[in-house]
Amino acid sequence: QVQLVESGGGLVQPGGSLRLSCLVSGNISRINDMGWYRQVPGKQRELVATITSDGRTKYRDSVKGRFTISREDAKNTVHLRMDSLKPEDTAVYYCNAEVPYCAHYGCYNPDYWGQGTQVTVSS
Repeated sequence: QVQLVESGGGLVQPGGSLRLSCLVSGNISRINDMGWYRQVPGKQRELVATITSDGRTKYRDSVKGRFTISREDAKNTVHLRMDSLKPEDTAVYYCNAEVPYCAHYGCYNPDYWGQGTQVTVSS
């Protein structure tokens, strides 16, 4: 089984910074894409940033230049550095990871989610 545990959320003033981390543990041979998503009540979960196994990144337009996603493969960890935070960044942030595996019946590429961490930007 694979588990994702996020950390680093909290309350921050507008213009402040936070760094989210997500540790992937369990039966892991490798991790493909990793990413961060966020969700506010009443709205769909939205992509914030993703990073491939070879380091290619993608960001939603509203966070470009303010957020930075990175990964430490030796530690099975992905980070999200968030600078110049705005009230509209307030949400529950979820970590996602694609962890492939093979069994006698075939090979699969499921993705997994963390439980989420609250980020609140408010004065």
